[in-house]
Amino acid sequence: MFDEKATTPHAAALLRVSLGLMFLAHGAVLKLGTFGLAGTMGYFGSLGFPPALGVVVIAAEILGGLALIAGIGVRVVSLAFVPLMLGALAQHTGNGWVFSGTGGGWEFPAFWTVALLVQAGLGAGAYALGAGRLSGQRRAVAA
Repeated sequence: MFDEKATTPHAAALLRVSLGLMFLAHGAVLKLGTFGLAGTMGYFGSLGFPPALGVVVIAAEILGGLALIAGIGVRVVSLAFVPLMLGALAQHTGNGWVFSGTGGGWEFPAFWTVALLVQAGLGAGAYALGAGRLSGQRRAVAA
């Protein structure tokens, strides 16, 4: 019924854009827009991290989200986000299941980590600006 060669690039693109939008929303809307720079830095400091790490995470989420949406460096960006998501997972593990609970649960960062690994494996997919070396796509060479 479905032709994998025809649908897989579009499925990879859908996953890529979805992941990019989620990171953009978490960096720009949640951390920067809702909590603000000072609030995000304070939160990171309260967890025992250097407060400046909050700035790094905001920048990574915004820039990496935009790169994923555009399809630039998709494999590298996806893999670079895995440690960030593992750090988020570590912060939420003790809060139990269900992210809507107090302190947020661990299932959302766990799923997000797996989705990033899948994206890294699939590559950019269709409609990517970074087709070629950066996105992990190989161009066919005419014989």
